[in-house]
Amino acid sequence: IGRHPWFAEQPVEKQIAIGMWRQANVAKVGLQFESILIRGLMQYSDRLPNGAKEFRYTTHEAKEECNHTLMFQEFVNRTGVDVPGGPRWFRRLSPIVPLFSTIFPSVFYFGVLAGEEPIDHIQKDFLRKDQNLHPTMQAIMQLHVAEEARHISFAHHLLRESIPKKGRFQRFVLSLVMPIVMRVLCNVITKPPREFRREFGIPRSVWKDLFWRSPESRRFLVNVFGDVRMLAEQCGLMNPVSARVWRLMGISGRPSRYRSEPTYTAAA
Repeated sequence: IGRHPWFAEQPVEKQIAIGMWRQANVAKVGLQFESILIRGLMQYSDRLPNGAKEFRYTTHEAKEECNHTLMFQEFVNRTGVDVPGGPRWFRRLSPIVPLFSTIFPSVFYFGVLAGEEPIDHIQKDFLRKDQNLHPTMQAIMQLHVAEEARHISFAHHLLRESIPKKGRFQRFVLSLVMPIVMRVLCNVITKPPREFRREFGIPRSVWKDLFWRSPESRRFLVNVFGDVRMLAEQCGLMNPVSARVWRLMGISGRPSRYRSEPTYTAAA
């Protein structure tokens, strides 16, 4: 948002208010994602057999995610901005989504990555550029990136282990579902709700540029999912049909060569 000419034309006070609202809402929607993840992990671990190695990890991850929700909510409270977080449809479906962890576990973990990868990408990009971040935001990003690295790695490992064991038809269906889940939930995490646009009187043309008409915003979408495209190839989920779905969703591109590959090379 800060790169758009419209934003540069606004008074400093309004720029500050926009930034506060935006960052507070990112924290709030992050909290909502983490809450869904916690409930899904508890549901998933409850169904694991005795001796399952995943039980200890999922329980520890849920504990860390609880700390993240405390951290995010405290940040929202201190900004003093009453933000809604995700769009209304997402908040209404929130009680249902955790059930996917046992009914369709692969799809649930697609959703986990769709929520975690965009935030992780944005935060790492900020930290790598060493921009003049507010100390509170910088501390939150550093802690979140460090702990989410384990969570994302676990989701990648679980999917790499489980998906190749599924039947051919199941793998084909998952290959089509994966890019759709990524694109839909990326919108939830990165695109502010309508309240944001109304609050600050953002013109429709500017809004469309930001999400996702401008070349820069489309590049962002492609860059966010470099690691996920790599995972899709590793799981055998990239085929001629699914590749078309990735393109249709606007998130196709070269897969990362390794996890967390910097944007300037992942986009090459």
